[in-house]
Amino acid sequence: MSHQLEKIAELIALREKARLGGGEKRIENQHKKGKYTARERIAMLLDEASFEEIDMFIKHRCTNFGMDKKEAILGDGVVTGCGTIDGRLVYVFAQDFTVEGGSLSETMALKICKVMDLSLKMGAPIIGINDSGGARIQEGVTALAGYAEIFQRNILTSGVVPQISAIFGPCAGGAVYSPALTDFTIMTKGTSYMFLTGPKVVKQVLGEDVTQEELGGASIHSTKSGVAHFAVDSEEEGILCIRKLISFLPQNNLEEPPLVSCSDPIDRLEDSLNDIIPDSPNKPYDMYEVLGSVIDNGEFLEVHKDYAPNIIVGFARFNGTSVGIVANQPKVLAGVLDSNSSRKAARFVRFCDAFNIPIVTFVDVPGFLPGTQQEYNGVILHGAKLLYAFGEATVPKITITLRKSYGGAYCVMSSKHLRGDVNYAWPTAEIAVMGPEGAIEVLYGKEIAASDNPTELQKEKVEEYKELFANPYNAARYGYIDDIIEPRNTRFRIIRSLQQLATKKLTNPLKKHDNLPL
Repeated sequence: MSHQLEKIAELIALREKARLGGGEKRIENQHKKGKYTARERIAMLLDEASFEEIDMFIKHRCTNFGMDKKEAILGDGVVTGCGTIDGRLVYVFAQDFTVEGGSLSETMALKICKVMDLSLKMGAPIIGINDSGGARIQEGVTALAGYAEIFQRNILTSGVVPQISAIFGPCAGGAVYSPALTDFTIMTKGTSYMFLTGPKVVKQVLGEDVTQEELGGASIHSTKSGVAHFAVDSEEEGILCIRKLISFLPQNNLEEPPLVSCSDPIDRLEDSLNDIIPDSPNKPYDMYEVLGSVIDNGEFLEVHKDYAPNIIVGFARFNGTSVGIVANQPKVLAGVLDSNSSRKAARFVRFCDAFNIPIVTFVDVPGFLPGTQQEYNGVILHGAKLLYAFGEATVPKITITLRKSYGGAYCVMSSKHLRGDVNYAWPTAEIAVMGPEGAIEVLYGKEIAASDNPTELQKEKVEEYKELFANPYNAARYGYIDDIIEPRNTRFRIIRSLQQLATKKLTNPLKKHDNLPL
C-alpha cells in the first residue's frame, strides 16, 4: 500500500472513531433512555446526505483532575456543521451526551461559536440541540467563558437569523440562558428538563422536595413558566416541529418569508362564519374554528399552545404567504388580556416584525383581567409590552374585530392608532370604552337607583348604549375601521389586503435601540 493510501485509510479510521463519540456502550445507554445520539438527531433533522460536519477532529485541552490521563475523544462533546432543510441552508450543533455527559468545554464552545458566526455571515438559521450536564467542572472558568461567548452571539444574532433550540435531555445551570435567548425552544416530555439549580440544591437551600420533572420538565415550562414554546412527546416529533417551523420562516431579516404553492381557493366562502357569534354576549365560541376556516387548508402551527391559552399565536398561510396569527380566545377567560398572554403575544409579534412576517390579528377582547394578583404581577407593564410590540412593528398589519373590543384592550390589539394598515370589523363587533352594563352603571347608576322602575330604566339605557356604541359603525364613522365585512368573506378580504400591502415601506426613527418596558 502506498504512503498516500495509508494516510487515507488512517483518515477513514479516524472518522469512524469520531462518529462513535463516547463509544458503543454509552450510545447504548443513550438509546435505553429513549434518546438518540447527536449524529442521529442531525440525520433526522436535515435533508438526506446534506450534512457537512465541521471540526470533527477537535480535542479538549484540559489537563486538570486527571483529564490528561484520559483519552481525549475526537470532536469533543458536540457535533457541528451545516446542511439543508427542504433544500434551504441551516447551521446546526448537537451536544453529545455520550462524551463527558455533553458537558461544555472550552473547545466545545469554540465549535459552537464557529457555526454561529457562520450562520450570521451566510444569513442562515442556527439550530441548537441541547443534551448536556452543564459546564465541564474540570475546566473551571474557561467553560464559563465559553458559555458567555455563546450568549454574546445569541444576542448579536437575535433578529438577524432565526435561532431555534431543541432541549432533548438535561439543560441546567448557565446552559439554560442560551436557549432562553433564542427565538423558539422545543422540549421533549419525560426526557428533558431545564433549571438554574437542580433538586438537590433546592432541597439544601430551601428545604423543598421536588423532582427534576416538577422543577423544570417540559410540562412545567410549556404551561407555567412559558420558557418552552413547544412540548412534544418524542424527539422525532420535536424534529418534525423544527422542520415545519423553518418552513414558515425566511432565512434572515433581509429576506421575505418563503412563498409556497396554494391549492386553497382565494375566494373560498365560509358560510359557517356568518352565524358563529352567539346571540348572547356572554357565551363563548371557539376561535380555532374561525382560524381553521380562513387560513390555507386549515394548517396552523401554534406557538405556546398550553401557555396563557386566552390568547392564540402561531404561523399560518394565506394564498401561500406566511403570516403570524394573534387571536383572543373567548373560550378561555372570555379572551381577556392578562400578564402572561400580553407577554406571550408581544414576544411573538416582535419576532414576526424582525423577520418580515405579516401579522393578522383577530380581536374579541372584553378588556384586561382585573384584580390584585394581576396588578401585583405588573399587568400594566406586560400590557404595555404588547402595545409596544404592535406599535413598533412595521410589517403589514391586518386586524379583524369579531365581537368585543373594549377599553385599553381595544387600543392594544393592533388598532388603527398603532399604525394598523387594514382594520376590518364584522357586523357583530362592539367597539367601546366598556361593555353596556358597566357603562350604564357609571353613567346612570344614581338615576336608575332613584327610579320607580330601575330594571326597566336600566334595560332602556343599555339598549340605547348598544345602539350608540356597541357596534362597529361608530368606529367606522371616524375611519378607525376601514370596512365592515361579511364574516364569510374574511379569507378573501385578508388575502386581498396582503396583496395590497406586499410593497409596504415603513421605517421607525433612527435609534441605538429601543427601551421596551421589560
